[in-house]
Amino acid sequence: MADRPFDIADRLLDFAVSVGKITRAFPNDTLGFHVANQLIRSGTAPAANYAEAQAAESRRDFIHKMKLSLKELRESLVWLRLAQRMSLNAPGQLDATAAECDELIAVFFKSIETTRKNGGC
Repeated sequence: MADRPFDIADRLLDFAVSVGKITRAFPNDTLGFHVANQLIRSGTAPAANYAEAQAAESRRDFIHKMKLSLKELRESLVWLRLAQRMSLNAPGQLDATAAECDELIAVFFKSIETTRKNGGC
């Protein structure tokens, strides 16, 4: 994280791309399809929710949309951890994407906390 620019929108898009690439390599069986579908949904949603937060109509609306992104990131982390435990993909790819997800969770949590402290809801 330290050597890349701190552009959350780009990081969220990169995260969504990573999720897409990872899920393409999942096995073509019931579990692979299920985890892939869930991970694609939760892994791509934060970028769109963050874009909506940037156009929020109020501080309360901003916090709400940021919390939606946070919620989807937390869900993504669960699916990534399940994929790791089930060995659905190469460990290196899953580990790096799970680590980025964990960092994004921390960023969103802190941003929501800071917004609330500075007069948010």
